Amino acid sequence: MKIVSFSEHGPPNVLEVIETAIPEPTERQVLVGNRAIGVNYVDIQHRQGGFYSVNLPLIPGIEAAGVVEAVGSKVTEFNVGDRVGYAGYMGGNYAEYTLVPEDRLVEIPDAISFEVAAAAMLQGITAYVLTHQVYPVQSDDWVVIHAAAGGVGNLLVQMAKQRGAVVVGTVSTTAKAEFARQIGVDHVVNYSLENFEDVTNDLTQGIGVHVVYDAIGRTTFDQSLSCLRKRGMMVIYGQSSGTIPPFDLNRLSGITPNSSRGSLFLTWAAGSHYLEERMELLDNASAVFNMLMAGKIQPNIAECLPLVDAAKAHEMLEMRQVIGKLVLIP
Repeated sequence: MKIVSFSEHGPPNVLEVIETAIPEPTERQVLVGNRAIGVNYVDIQHRQGGFYSVNLPLIPGIEAAGVVEAVGSKVTEFNVGDRVGYAGYMGGNYAEYTLVPEDRLVEIPDAISFEVAAAAMLQGITAYVLTHQVYPVQSDDWVVIHAAAGGVGNLLVQMAKQRGAVVVGTVSTTAKAEFARQIGVDHVVNYSLENFEDVTNDLTQGIGVHVVYDAIGRTTFDQSLSCLRKRGMMVIYGQSSGTIPPFDLNRLSGITPNSSRGSLFLTWAAGSHYLEERMELLDNASAVFNMLMAGKIQPNIAECLPLVDAAKAHEMLEMRQVIGKLVLIP
């Protein structure tokens, strides 16, 4: 089978296409023939070796969808031929076949294509957890969503709008701004041209917003915190621009010189921590699949590329050329 792997950190060209043997499942493992593989920004961070420590060599990837090709002797939930998906699991996923523990798999409804499942499962579950569990968005809440045209961002927008929120979405280009408007963002801020903190405070008449969802990190953190109203929540779920420096916890109080609104909440929400129990994974995946089938959300698949073009996919994503989601096809 073909795999894409890297043995040293570096630019996209460290990714190599290699031929290797198809693995065999142990007792509780399922061999999945991948039909579509989601590309995520964390794949780039693993390749770069910046924020997350990984063992090398590594076959990147954290989500895919496909068909069960073989099962271990003690597997009870799945059979050969079942349509399945997995997310948040690093098992060598940029590959034609992946061994996945039985308890990390979910069944994919027939109405959902492999491409949509691979595009929506991880980022859809992340968006669902953020808007329904970390900070449950309520009707008429004011919400700031950074990278509103991105893979998670555009699903956050759609779910926040489903719950009746007023959404301020930040983007980096004119094309992304147009896409953000199309998916329902009420107030689009191109932060390469405007100061989103000023715009947000003007829109809310100085009161601030209920919640900020931020996966950018270093370059947006301070201004995002300043956008919050009293008792507002800052939800960090990534750091694509770099690690957030240490800061004075007293800034959450509202009594320091740089903070006029207090009793603020700050959380780092790792989606994997909301999927640790089997029923959490099944319930959250089911909620996302039901939204997809009901037409309440729709991932934007920017492009499907052959698995062997994984380096090209990384380059596109790294250069911010993508609106929506990239999917690799083995």
